[in-house]
This record gives sequence, structure tokens and C-alpha cells, in this order.
Amino acid sequence: MSADAGSRDDRAAGPVVRPRRLRRTAALRELVAETSLRPAQLVLPVFVREGADAPVPISSMPGVVQHTRDSLRAAAVEAAELGLGGIMLFGVPETKDARGSGAVDPGGILNLGIADVVAEVGDALPVMSDLCLDEFTDHGHCGVLDAAGRVDNDATLEVYAEMARAQAAAGVDVVGPSGMMDGQVAVIRAALDGAGASDVAVLAYSAKYASAFYGPFREAVDSSLVGDRRTYQQDGRNGLEGVREALLDVAEGADMVMVKPALAYLDVLRRVRDAVDVPVAAYNISGEYAMVEAAAAKGWIDREPAILETLMSIRRAGADVVLTYWAAEAARLLRP
Repeated sequence: MSADAGSRDDRAAGPVVRPRRLRRTAALRELVAETSLRPAQLVLPVFVREGADAPVPISSMPGVVQHTRDSLRAAAVEAAELGLGGIMLFGVPETKDARGSGAVDPGGILNLGIADVVAEVGDALPVMSDLCLDEFTDHGHCGVLDAAGRVDNDATLEVYAEMARAQAAAGVDVVGPSGMMDGQVAVIRAALDGAGASDVAVLAYSAKYASAFYGPFREAVDSSLVGDRRTYQQDGRNGLEGVREALLDVAEGADMVMVKPALAYLDVLRRVRDAVDVPVAAYNISGEYAMVEAAAAKGWIDREPAILETLMSIRRAGADVVLTYWAAEAARLLRP
């Protein structure tokens, strides 16, 4: 046989390496899947509105509402029954002031919501709460302002400490400081420990970027913001800075760290996951949710597979925990 004939025979035999062998059936694909997506990895963010007598739909986030206290309790029970990893509460007060007084008031809507949910689900579902002032201030910023109208970092930390103690007294399991103030984790950790709440965990919003994708959230919390938050939220051009912030928060006592938003910062998420030795969360934010819902409503994408693919991408990038408005629906979709 000639050399040319041998070469033709080798080509006819086809490739030796055939990765498609392991994609041939659903069972084989399941066997070799590298990334999992389970309800226990998902946290449901929810909004509770003071004075509401019925849930209030959020127009830019189809399917998401501002809850009443009663409907919040029902949502928490459902989340526990679905086996979700947690529920994250945001308050929407009737009145606001420059200091965000409603955030530290034991009778404020967020603290009442925490107590309601804890009473309803106990230890069956981790109860988490946003620890920030933007929902409660009449100027919409995440901290108190100085005489020149700038966010005063250290004065804000004093209020965050009060807020942490109030949320701990309401029974929260995890506080989520999201204001991006320097030193916030250390101050909150000290406040909790000093109040005898050393069991309350801190999920630090460590790498939180100034983003165009927050728009629907501002409707969800009736934000009063004029201007932007670029003096304290991170610059989207900086990836290394996100890692630095996460490392600082871990050093200050954070039990978990977060990257927010998720989809536009998957590279930062991967870097943070590689850099820290605590669980890493990512927030699949309102604008990301709204884009999928809008495209699906137009018939441009297949909605349910797009939801699961979006969440899987966040998990694949390194998130141990994903905060998502689809948490309950995804849990139902993931049922065998």
C-alpha cells in the first residue's frame, strides 16, 4: 500500500477525539456537567411597602411587586418551601428624611418586615436585609450628606451601626451592607458584636459598581435620587479595584462578599472568587431581569431557558450564591 493510500485511510477513520460522545444523551450530559444550579444557591430579593393594603406591581420588572406585610410573609413561606437559600428584604417607607431615620426605627417598615418573616419561617430560611440608607433618605443617597451636599463617609458609618443593631434586634440572620462606604464592614461587625449579636452574619456588597442597569430597582424602592453615586460606587473600568475591596471587607470581618451587578462584571466575579476564602455572592440585578423579560415578551427569546442560562452563567463564573428576582420561579423550573 502506498503512503498516499495510508493517509487516505487515516482520514476516513475520522477524528480520534470526539467530545460529542459525552453530549449524546441527557443522562450523559448530566453525568459530566461541570456547574450545578440548585434552589439552595438562590436568594430572593423582595420589597415591602409601608402602608400598602395590596401588592403594588413594579412596571419595569414584570412579575415583581412591592409587598404588603401579609404578602411578604406568604412569599417567605413559599421561598422556604421551595428550598431557597434565603430572602433579602428591602424597605419602602411612606416618609423619608435627610438622615434616613426610618432605617433605624424599630417600627420602621424594614425592621417590621424582618420581624414578620423571622416569626413566619424561623430557621427554615435565612432572613437577610439590605443595610443602606438610599431607600430612606429624601435625597436618595446611600449616606448622610455634609454641608456641601457630599456623602459624609464617617457620619454615615454611625448610622449604619445603628441600623445594624436595629436589624439584629428584629431577628435578622444576615445583614447586607450595600452603601460602599469605606470601613463599613468593620463598623457594622463591631456594632453587632457590641450588641450581643455576634451570630448575625455580614454579606458585604464589596464590588458594587455604578451601573446603568439599576434603573428598575429605583422604581422598586421609590428612589428619590438626583444625580449619581459615582463618588462611592465603583468605576466600571476597574476590575482590580473590585478584588481589593473584597479583600478589605474580608479583613474587616465579612462572612461573605458580593459582586454587583452580575452579568456585566462576570470577569470581576471570577477574580474575586479566586482571591477570597469566603463564600461569594453575585446580584442578578433589576436591569438584567428586565432585559430578559422585555425580550421574552416580544417573542425574541425563549424565556425559561434564558432564565436558567443566565443564572448558570453567574454560577459558572464563580458565584456560590446568586441573588435573583427569578429565584422562586427558577426553583420550580429546576424540579426533577
